[in-house]
Amino acid sequence: MQISFRPLGPGDYHMVAHIAVAPEQVRFSGTVEEAFASPSPTLDFYAIELDGDPVGFFKIDLDYQREHDFALPGELGLRTVMLETAQQGKGVASQSLRALPAFLNKHYPEATSLALTVNTANAGAIRCYISSGFSDTGELYLGGDQGPQHVMRMALT
Repeated sequence: MQISFRPLGPGDYHMVAHIAVAPEQVRFSGTVEEAFASPSPTLDFYAIELDGDPVGFFKIDLDYQREHDFALPGELGLRTVMLETAQQGKGVASQSLRALPAFLNKHYPEATSLALTVNTANAGAIRCYISSGFSDTGELYLGGDQGPQHVMRMALT
């Protein structure tokens, strides 16, 4: 199982349009279509590839502090993480998250850490993030549309 990350531009929607999570997960991650409908110059889009095939999607927020007062200086934000339903439960998400720090260090060498929020009701994602090297800061982010979210962080240096 070979995990890699592919940068996506505004015209690359077709490469990841097939990626969908279970209907009950959409409230946590949104959809790829929604992500491409609201681009921003401070968001970089990526496909998660398994053996060269796109199976997941995420965004790196270069200005995470703008919306999140808990964000640290030099910290990137991890947003809209999704893995297609057929690949869930196979270790792909965990392997992807463990590969992410080396990738981010190479492509964002000035970044010191990576932060995210995960809904308190999303137990599977919480377990996955913690087992992949993220730490729960003990803070709750209350600004999400779907209720309270744990703030998690991973050092990149």
